[in-house]
Amino acid sequence: MFDAILIEKTETGQSARLARLSPDQLPQGDVAVDVGWSTLNYKDALAITGASPVVRSFPMVPGIDLAGRVAASDHPDFRPGDRVVLNGWGVGERHWGGLAGQARLNGDWLIPLPETLSTRAAMAIGTAGYTAMLCVLALERHGITPASGEVVVTGAAGGVGSIATALLARRGYQVAAVTGRPAEADYLRHLGAATIVDRAELSAPGKPLARERWAGAVDVAGGTVLANVLAAMRYRGVVAACGLAAGMDLPTTVAPFILRGVTLAGIDSVMCPKPERMAAWSHLAQELDLALLEGMTTEIALGDVIATAPAFLKGQIRGRIVVPLDPAIA
Repeated sequence: MFDAILIEKTETGQSARLARLSPDQLPQGDVAVDVGWSTLNYKDALAITGASPVVRSFPMVPGIDLAGRVAASDHPDFRPGDRVVLNGWGVGERHWGGLAGQARLNGDWLIPLPETLSTRAAMAIGTAGYTAMLCVLALERHGITPASGEVVVTGAAGGVGSIATALLARRGYQVAAVTGRPAEADYLRHLGAATIVDRAELSAPGKPLARERWAGAVDVAGGTVLANVLAAMRYRGVVAACGLAAGMDLPTTVAPFILRGVTLAGIDSVMCPKPERMAAWSHLAQELDLALLEGMTTEIALGDVIATAPAFLKGQIRGRIVVPLDPAIA
């Protein structure tokens, strides 16, 4: 038996509880994993609270991330004892996820955990850090370098934003960190931000084109925030868009694209091809300052996950949250 967060359908919607499950309840898959660590992400919070229809089938174990050791495998790429990490692929939405002591998964969704990372560090990085690295690589793939000019990161005190800020600063970029929480300014400067931007500057409807400010951007917000970021991009600037914390709409015009040659690069971490995942994790293992990562990470028990989830939706979470399932699995 093992502990898990279980989301169940009810007459009025859904409910989440801490449950005891058995391995024979796990869904189909060719690799069984003993989970060492998982995480609590924004999408997990949406799933647990029911604030958005994230869960596609019930009952569901949430958790879009996990790291652990293979317990049994019928997949040619993995053997018992291998350390693995998983992000996305609909896990925690359509297939039982990582907020449980055990998981049974499609081996094609797994990648080997880099040797230099512990399972805890992998989850301190999690989908947020992996997505941040995909964004950084996209900016560079489109020609943005430190010499191009300042890069703005929205939602900078959150999981993706914190790690994107740290990664960009380490690579030599001047980072403008956007936050709606002035108290986080020192935290963001510690991560490497050169400038702090009040989110209020980007939250109200703006002009189709604004003063040119930024060469690149990592946006987790969407909505009006993204529209204003696009309007303020420099000529041939690039925006890597990966989130919708401020809304799914995009009230913009074609002006930034046809008058300034701005590129809007969409970043999808869920179905991202395996070679790109492995490249992102390889870069993370080599480049991310683990001491800095630890400073942006909070650990909570599995039993506290449900109570903590609403804080994500209120914008009250700083950095990353990790959840131990079996800390002995290093």
